[in-house]
Amino acid sequence: MNNPILTFQNINKRFGSTVALNQVNMEVFPGEIRGLIGENGSGKSTISSIAAGMQKADSGEMCFKGEAWNPASMIDALEKGVGMIVQESGTIAGVTVAENMFLAELGQFRSKSGLIRRKEMNRKAEEALRNIGVENVAGSDLMGALDFQTRKLVEIAKVVMKDPQVLVIDETSTALSHDGRELMYQIIYRFRDEGKAVIFISHDLDEIMDVCDTLTVLRDGQMIRTFTKEEFDADAIRTSMIGRELEGDYYRSDFTPSSLDEVALKVENVSVQGELENISLTLHKGEIVGVGGLSHCGMHTLGKVLFGARKPDAGKVVTKKETAITSAPVAMKNSIGYVSKDRDIESLNLSASIRDNIAIAGLDRFAVGKFFILDSREKKYVKEQIDNLSIKCSGLNQQTSALSGGNKQKVVFGKWIGCGSEILILDCPTRGVDIGVKQAMYQLMMELKKEGKSILMISEELPELMGMSDRILIMKDGEIKKEFARSEDLSDAEIIKYMI
Repeated sequence: MNNPILTFQNINKRFGSTVALNQVNMEVFPGEIRGLIGENGSGKSTISSIAAGMQKADSGEMCFKGEAWNPASMIDALEKGVGMIVQESGTIAGVTVAENMFLAELGQFRSKSGLIRRKEMNRKAEEALRNIGVENVAGSDLMGALDFQTRKLVEIAKVVMKDPQVLVIDETSTALSHDGRELMYQIIYRFRDEGKAVIFISHDLDEIMDVCDTLTVLRDGQMIRTFTKEEFDADAIRTSMIGRELEGDYYRSDFTPSSLDEVALKVENVSVQGELENISLTLHKGEIVGVGGLSHCGMHTLGKVLFGARKPDAGKVVTKKETAITSAPVAMKNSIGYVSKDRDIESLNLSASIRDNIAIAGLDRFAVGKFFILDSREKKYVKEQIDNLSIKCSGLNQQTSALSGGNKQKVVFGKWIGCGSEILILDCPTRGVDIGVKQAMYQLMMELKKEGKSILMISEELPELMGMSDRILIMKDGEIKKEFARSEDLSDAEIIKYMI
């Protein structure tokens, strides 16, 4: 096992004027879990996607198992031994789980009469899901009916069933709850123990230091340093990632809960069959309320209900003016913004420009009357958000799909901050963003709090909940089980016992 299984030599890649990769050299060995870390736009996903056949390098060479490697597509790469689980959605909502898993090879299930043997296809899909520990999903289930985590687990099963020699996992853990992450870790360790290689991309420094054997840092498209397990040091890795030490506070520096007396949003006895049970809570002006729990606890459904995207079966959500939030348009008229966990599907139009994504919620800020949009005013409005949030882009007309995860998230924030939202429902707001962008978002949240804005932050990360919230509400089985006030003495162990 002294010979590398995958080698990158002088890999270069540009997107227009942007240098994504600059002379990257790296070797990955059998039986190794290689971590890749760096800020958004550092080149992590780009180098991995080239290895997995998603795109081509402009120049440079790759070798897989000692032979030249130049896959024609992701399907070709997976069939030959390199599989990738992508960061965002890699499934199609309108077809079944089994159809998603065998999309490129339905022919193997075609009978002599030309019909698809669906029972056999569903059975094989379910076998692949059970192999990674997913028990409650049928091959016949419609993909669009599944939640974000379950869709991601289907993607994992689809790749793992091909038994690749190199498994690339790109920011997948951010889509998973505690239980989902444990399933993924078991797969990673199994691959390593079988002498295969795993390339693991994550922005969670604690996670990547715990899981990986070696860690390569990328910055601005260049490979900065590779750390061995013995060399892992959080401060040294952070400095390598950003080229400087982080300045200012990361989480809040105070440990005293604070808010204004005025109630901004009130939830009264809200229930959604099978998901929420008699939820009541208040959100004050100038307050950050954190909501946490394990997968399927109901917290993500709660966020949709608060924004009017889901209609409760009972109860209501009302503003300070006693206006009932019955739909997303009503929420927007009442200055409520919503950042979804499923960013690329529910918060952005990836095929549209940055300009269109930011401007869509702020038409009344620059439109004249109901029918006329002044181009110059719209440009000024969008540019202010790009500048204020330091969105890295080639211009306001750049297609949103070309942005890194962190910059996509900034576009979502810009959409709601630009139109003057007084209440922000943030569902996993730092999912898939690097440590520098996380710090910037936390500082932005504190600025909004000081301005008297109200934030309800749903998060699967306990350090984030404890670091930013005035109050923490822990949910389980669709109910609020416990409320914690901000305190320096609050421990994660104390919180976790109400989750499980």
